[in-house]
Amino acid sequence: MILNNENYYSPEANQEYMSVSQYKAFMNCEAAAMASISGRYERPTTRALLVGSFVDRYFEGTLDEFLKENPTLYTRKHELRAEFKRANQIIEAVKTDPKFMDAMSGEKQRIFTFDLFGVKWKAKLDSYNPGKAITDLKVVARMDKLPMWRYDIQGAVYQKGVEIVTGEKLPFYLAVVTKERVMDRDIWQIPQSTLDMALRQVEENIGRYADIKAGLLEPVHCGRCDYCKSIKQAAVRNYNELLEA
Repeated sequence: MILNNENYYSPEANQEYMSVSQYKAFMNCEAAAMASISGRYERPTTRALLVGSFVDRYFEGTLDEFLKENPTLYTRKHELRAEFKRANQIIEAVKTDPKFMDAMSGEKQRIFTFDLFGVKWKAKLDSYNPGKAITDLKVVARMDKLPMWRYDIQGAVYQKGVEIVTGEKLPFYLAVVTKERVMDRDIWQIPQSTLDMALRQVEENIGRYADIKAGLLEPVHCGRCDYCKSIKQAAVRNYNELLEA
């Protein structure tokens, strides 16, 4: 299957290719990841995600299409809701920041497909700048929450994928802007040692995830995520479990 902007997020593409978001879904809950791939469960699209997509689509040059695709961004008076007015303010702020705009100056939404650890992967890069860097745009609540989202895994896979396809090993940056009342913004380079460690973790785990996806292993239910809660049956449990949590 040859990927393009129209079919990149299709069920068929998600079945054929592993992606960083899919890999991290397996990390969080194998059962939920498989339910999502098979179409039995769809993760809800939150307004927080839409704000990030709003800014992403501006840099991609497809914001007008995004607005048409998502009429819920508007009130009944056809005014942008407060969160998306804030997204516009974020865009206006970073447009005047030369360092931020330079980080995002590469080719937008470049698709790469590659074989890594015996598995077919897909990746769509926010900014691919040959000879310079790979940059991913992030709109977050606060800067100090970045590590919890494991963007080191994203950087490691993107970097290795580009190296496999082009032969060039590029540094990986996060161009980050916050949604705080007084927004913050910075360009974060993830050190090579951190990327190397994340790639080793991917190598350790990907075999199991690929076997689950192929139906060779049963996925484990985490018991805590929305999917697991949506399918669970009530059980009699020991109250002291709550005290130990």
